[in-house]
Amino acid sequence: MARKDKDKIFQKQNKNLISLTNSKSPIAEQFRTVRTNIEFSSPDTDLRTIVVTSPNPAEGKSTITANLAVVFAQQGKRVLVIDSDLRKPTVHYTFHTENHVGLSNILTRQATLEKTVKTTKQENLWVLTSGPIPPNPSELLGSRGMNALLEKAKNEYDIIILDSPPVLAVTDAQVLSNLTDGVVLVVSSGKTQIDSAKKTKELLESARAKILGVILNNKKVQKNQYYYYGGE
Repeated sequence: MARKDKDKIFQKQNKNLISLTNSKSPIAEQFRTVRTNIEFSSPDTDLRTIVVTSPNPAEGKSTITANLAVVFAQQGKRVLVIDSDLRKPTVHYTFHTENHVGLSNILTRQATLEKTVKTTKQENLWVLTSGPIPPNPSELLGSRGMNALLEKAKNEYDIIILDSPPVLAVTDAQVLSNLTDGVVLVVSSGKTQIDSAKKTKELLESARAKILGVILNNKKVQKNQYYYYGGE
């Protein structure tokens, strides 16, 4: 790959992790607001495992997953990001790490959590990448092994955030939502159709998911006000 292309990828990755690279920016402040809203969404429930998903691809869920993880870690909590998108994983790109071994290896009993998680540039934040793409993602995510992994992770981390595939594309997010404490739904302004958002809500609720809230991404506002940009 040419040096120029590598530089463009690096700049895009840094932009996607703005809560880490520019923690005083208005956008990073918005992520801290989202963090607070999540914490207050269930005052009587200890939220330890959260799925972040969207109706369709390219609506920004992976970018938001990463930045939410950063702001939770900046709060002093031990945070683990799990790339549970075993179809089109991106967490390893965002955090500039390898993806030779990851979640799929643990779920097929080829690796352990302790030896697979990776550190990041953000203190208190670790990532578990997807690992090799398996032929049966939904079955692996709905397995006893996945449930056991989440229970084990809760002994080591204060909060676990899972980046999952889009709801309308495959059933993976519904499967995960049934194993976790809550779901954050990401929709993209001007892109996500209302019918798609409604259908996504219905599918998650049919899986007995607890929807913590919805993040409107890519919303353009007036000059000098906050806005957010996309990414997948």
